[in-house]
Amino acid sequence: MRRAVQQAAVTALLLACTALPSVAQIDPRTALLERAGWDALAAGRVHAADRAFRDALTSDPRNPRLHLGAGITAYMERRDTDARVELERTLSLAPGLVEARKVLGYVQYRGGDLPAAIASLEAVVAAAPQATALQATLARWRREAALHDRLRQVLGNSFTVSFDGPSEEALATRVLASLDRAYWRVGALLGTFPSQPIPVVIYTREEFADIMQAPEWAVGAYDGTIRLPMRRALEDPAELERVLAHELAHALVHVLATRNVPAWLDEGLATALESDDLSWAERCVRAAPAPVPLQALPASFSRLSGDQARLAYATSALAVRQLLDTAGGDAVASLLRDLGEGVDLEPAFLHWMQRPLADLQSDGSAGLASFK
Repeated sequence: MRRAVQQAAVTALLLACTALPSVAQIDPRTALLERAGWDALAAGRVHAADRAFRDALTSDPRNPRLHLGAGITAYMERRDTDARVELERTLSLAPGLVEARKVLGYVQYRGGDLPAAIASLEAVVAAAPQATALQATLARWRREAALHDRLRQVLGNSFTVSFDGPSEEALATRVLASLDRAYWRVGALLGTFPSQPIPVVIYTREEFADIMQAPEWAVGAYDGTIRLPMRRALEDPAELERVLAHELAHALVHVLATRNVPAWLDEGLATALESDDLSWAERCVRAAPAPVPLQALPASFSRLSGDQARLAYATSALAVRQLLDTAGGDAVASLLRDLGEGVDLEPAFLHWMQRPLADLQSDGSAGLASFK
C-alpha cells in the first residue's frame, strides 16, 4: 500500500527535476543522454532511463543531476543500496539539492532507518516550508517513530513480531506460530527462504490506516515489514492464517525480485498461496460482467474500490494458480528472478512457462477494462 504513495511522490518529483538548472556538460551527447533519461522516467520507462543516466555518467561523472537521475531509477527499481550510493554522491556534489535529499529520505524509510529518514525529510521541509504534503508525511513518520519506541517484541528464528502492550503478547505469539507454518510451506514451494528475520508489526486499525495510508478493505501490507491491523483479520484464526500467508508470500517475492514484478503476478502469487481453496475466486470471476486482461493489472491494487480489488485479486490468483499447477513453483521462482535481473516479462515468461504470456491472458477468466 505504502509503495503506491511513495511512488506517486517520486513521480511528482520528476517534474521538478526536469526543471532543475543545467550544469556544464562535457559534450552535447551527454546533454542528450540526460534529457533522454528524464524523458524516459517521465514516461515510466525506468530501465531505459537508468541506461541513459549510466551512459551519461561515463562522460560526466561529477554531474549531480546525473547521479540524481541514477538514484531515482535505482529507487524506482527497488535497488535501494544503489539508490543510497547515488543520492549520497549527489549531495556530496550539490549539498543544496533538496530533490536528492527527499528521495534519500524515502530510500531510508523503505530500508527501515526511520530516524535517518525523518532527519532527511526535516532538512527538505526546512528548505521548502510551503511543501504541505511533505509536512504531512514527516508528521506521519514522527508518529510512527513514537509508536515504535514503545513497542514490545516476540522473537523467533525467522521473524520478529512487535506489538503494543502486554495484553497483546498472546496474539503476537499466535502470529509468530502462524508465520512459522507459512514460512516452511510457502518457502518450500518456491525454494526460497529469507536470509534475515522478517520484521512484523501489529497495529491498531487506526494506526494501520494512518501509517500505511491504506484503503479501508486492506487487512495487511508488506513493504519490507509485514504490517497488520490488530482487529478484524487477527480475531479469526482462519483469517489470521490466510492474511499472514499472503503477506509472507510478498516477502518471498521480494527476496526473489526487488523490481519489475507486475502486480497481477505479485498479488496473484500471494493470494494463490493463502490456501488451496480458490472457489471464492472462481465465483467472483464468473460473476464479472466482462473479461479483464492481465495487462490491465500491472500496478498496485490500492487504487481500486473494494469490489474492483476483489475481482483483481481473484483474476490474478486464478492465473498464477494455473502457472503453479502447470509449471511448478520452481519455474515461477525462476521467472521472478529473471524479472528482478531486468529481463522483460514476455521473454522471461515464455522461457520459464513454455508458453506465451498472451495464452495465459486469453485463458484468464476476468477483465478489468474499466480499471485502465
